[in-house]
Amino acid sequence: MTIAIVIGTHGWAAEQLLKTAEMLLGEQENVGWIDFVPGENAETLIEKYNAQLAKLDTTKGVLFLVDTWGGSPFNAASRIVVDKEHYEVIAGVNIPMLVETLMARDDDPSFDELVALAVETGREGVKSSESQTG
Repeated sequence: MTIAIVIGTHGWAAEQLLKTAEMLLGEQENVGWIDFVPGENAETLIEKYNAQLAKLDTTKGVLFLVDTWGGSPFNAASRIVVDKEHYEVIAGVNIPMLVETLMARDDDPSFDELVALAVETGREGVKSSESQTG
C-alpha cells in the first residue's frame, strides 16, 4: 500500500481538491479529506481526522496536506502527528502539490522523499505569468 494522504481545508475545498486531482489522474486510493466548516472546533476536526485515518492504511505513514499554516486544520493535524513516526503536516496545499504527490506515491518513495516532493512541487506550482514571459 502507499503512504496515506489526508487533505484538510477551511470551508468545502478539500473534497474539491481531491476531485480535481482525480479528474486528472483517475480515482485515488488511500486518500481522505476533511472540511472545517462553521460551528466546528479543534476537537471536531480531530474526530474527523481520526475517522478518516480509520479508513486508511497508515502503515507507511500519513501526510496531511492542509490549506493554511496555523489554521484550525493545520493545528488539529499537528496534534495528531505528535510523536508519530512518518506522520507529517504540510501547509499550502494546491493542485500541483496534490497531483505530483499522488503520482509520486506510485513509485514507492520513502516518506521523507514524498514530503520533500510535496513541498517543492507546491512551491513550484505558484508562478506569475509576467515572471514567466520576461
